[in-house]
Amino acid sequence: MRVDWGGTARQRGLCHCNPKQRGGHVVLHVRSNLIAADPARLSDALTFMAGEVMPQVESRPGSLGTSLYANPVLGLAILESFWASEHAMQASEQWVSPARREVVQRAEGTVSVERYGVFTYEQEAELISGAGLRLTRMDLDPAAVEDAAEAYGDTAVPWLAEGEGFYAALLLIDRNSGHSVSETVWRDREALAASRSTAAAVRLETVGSMGCVVRAVEEYTLVSSSARKA
Repeated sequence: MRVDWGGTARQRGLCHCNPKQRGGHVVLHVRSNLIAADPARLSDALTFMAGEVMPQVESRPGSLGTSLYANPVLGLAILESFWASEHAMQASEQWVSPARREVVQRAEGTVSVERYGVFTYEQEAELISGAGLRLTRMDLDPAAVEDAAEAYGDTAVPWLAEGEGFYAALLLIDRNSGHSVSETVWRDREALAASRSTAAAVRLETVGSMGCVVRAVEEYTLVSSSARKA
């Protein structure tokens, strides 16, 4: 199978959710796999994930789709799986472990796995292959998670949404540790690059309004996505 970097998305629906819409409860859960590969072997790993792993994950009970992003130059990829409940995500662990080992073997690399609640998922356009992802890793005070999520939805998302080529914004948070990830998706790599100055201003505002510490900023290209609303 050849990975299509420029075709249409596999997205089957749009998701607009945040804690305020569901009485303060997290609607979705996500398992994020960060693969650090030999850049020369990443293409084979991407083909395996897109052609075999993702369709099988999507068939599991409680699955709400998957997203695959890559940075071929650095040999990095992020495979996310979305779930209707924490129980559904946990129940899939036994099945996904062998697939994860196969990915690492093909990539000649390593994988780290993180699990989050999805506190904000705002999407304004259907995702297409080739869209650009900016991923910002942050640390929050676990005691202030709800306030931080509200500040993100009220401040960061509206500001970003005014940018040319804005497609989506997600806020993922681990309630226990406060580790969090902001994901913004843009029409293509050109729109992603053009948004960097705005994103820097938003990060500065976010640090003040959310009381967080920014640990890293990363950029990727969307390979394929089928993430959808609950």
